[in-house]
Amino acid sequence: MKKKKISFVAADIIEAQEILKTLEKRYGNVVPENADVIVALGGDGFMLRMLHQYKARKIPIYGMNCGSVGFLMNTRNVTNLDRRISQAEPVEVHPLVMETVLADGSIKTSHAINEVAILRQTQQAAKIRVVVDDIERIPELICDGVLVATPAGSTAYNLSAHGPILPLNANVLCLTPISAFRPRRWRGAIVPCQAKIRFEILESTKRPVCASADDFEVRQIVSVSIEQAQTVSMTLLFDPEHNLESRILKEQFTL
Repeated sequence: MKKKKISFVAADIIEAQEILKTLEKRYGNVVPENADVIVALGGDGFMLRMLHQYKARKIPIYGMNCGSVGFLMNTRNVTNLDRRISQAEPVEVHPLVMETVLADGSIKTSHAINEVAILRQTQQAAKIRVVVDDIERIPELICDGVLVATPAGSTAYNLSAHGPILPLNANVLCLTPISAFRPRRWRGAIVPCQAKIRFEILESTKRPVCASADDFEVRQIVSVSIEQAQTVSMTLLFDPEHNLESRILKEQFTL
């Protein structure tokens, strides 16, 4: 079997940089443009940045946890890395595409692997009209914000906002309010992954909001359109004994 060319990339933290030196001595290192696989050393935030940075290359990324939570990462272990990568289980994730219209009429677009979040910018609650597949579902949602999460991202911000955890192969998205004041009884929705969601910001000058797609943020928005990017996919690699699907299932029974 041909030996895979590995590119090691590390977050700017002491733990990641120390492991990077060890791995480079043991396995060598090639630039990402010439690699068969990227090994990302850091936490979940660093993994998300690497997925965004190299999505055009369609190269699989194997994460090694040097951060805190490490939900998207494998355990930190420098031994038998070639074997671990060759036996790793691939997970294809389709990101969300967020298109925002700003107050000046300009349009900003970005992808989100975990979630798109709409958040108030001032002390005043946001007022948001919720439209799904061109049908108005909520005329006025008064809240701190609202988010749309993928199955892979349902255990992140979505879970903190009391949204449901989704199985990886569920083919649905979470639509979860953040500190909703009106309507009081609305706790969110689960919509098909093909759904087209639009948030229209009411009183956008008086009650400004921002929109973020993972770590990409846009301010002073008047509307946000979100849908799954069906033609775009990214590949994460997981050790078989600790794959992403089993983690998501386990998270549902964590007390």
